[in-house]
Amino acid sequence: MSGDTLIQVQQLHRYYGPLHAVQGVDFSLNRGEVLGFLGPNGAGKTTTMQMLSGNLAPSAGRVLIHGHDILDEPRAAKAALGYLPEQPPLYRELTVLEYLHYCARLNRIPKPQIAAAVDRAQERCGLGQVGKRLIGNLSKGYQQRVGIAQAIIHTPEVVILDEPTVGLDPIQIREIRALIRELGQEHSVILSTHILPEVQTTCDRVLIINRGRIALQDDLAGLDARLQQGGFRVGLQQPPTVETLLAMPGIERIERLDTQHFLLFCDTGFEPAAFAREAVEQDWGLNELSPQMRTLEQVFIDITCREETDKEAAA
Repeated sequence: MSGDTLIQVQQLHRYYGPLHAVQGVDFSLNRGEVLGFLGPNGAGKTTTMQMLSGNLAPSAGRVLIHGHDILDEPRAAKAALGYLPEQPPLYRELTVLEYLHYCARLNRIPKPQIAAAVDRAQERCGLGQVGKRLIGNLSKGYQQRVGIAQAIIHTPEVVILDEPTVGLDPIQIREIRALIRELGQEHSVILSTHILPEVQTTCDRVLIINRGRIALQDDLAGLDARLQQGGFRVGLQQPPTVETLLAMPGIERIERLDTQHFLLFCDTGFEPAAFAREAVEQDWGLNELSPQMRTLEQVFIDITCREETDKEAAA
């Protein structure tokens, strides 16, 4: 395994009796990458996260954290791992400083280094002004910051964050996203989220799991290419029949918006310049030809719905 590959997941499976919840999940993650981990409810995302963090043993397959098998070398693997579950493991009756000192001892940080580790985690998470306050009296945003601080206090190679911005207001969300991007410069980060724009603003790569299998794994450049496959909006003053338009190269489907406007769904064979020339030659009165971007949500729905349709067709 490459020295920069901090997470390697090999053919991960998990059974719950007859239910095959996770089926052959395979991926790796290098230092300096933030991976957005998406999936609909019941897709196997939570089960996969639990196996990655060592809270659930896989039925088959391997999870390597910084080269250490999480089953064969659990202490070494977990020492290289920081984990923030969806419900942060906070003690509300402790102050921030008391709690972080406790977490430092749990992570076996040598006693002479604890104070420096706590100071570093506080600074990185913007907790310097609230160190002496009870955790129970902090806002949800600051509690999330404390949760992230406990995950990184031992400077792990890998950080796993499960829904870190749930319940936060827009300003808090923006602050947590900035912190995640900063963490991604020095660590490998897996960000599990249901908030699709979060992936576009925070992550370098995206992995979508559906029905226990990886449905999509791509970097942001590849994802951007998928988003650009939204088709073209066309305005024609004297439009031809829909059949005439469908006969043109690269046009797969047409949605009629009104008497003069259409949405063309195209494949890679569609050439906007060629369409414009044809419209001018045929005197269709072309007055609009604009690309339509798909949203990440549309890509997500297309992938998951297509898998369900394919499964029904094969049944």
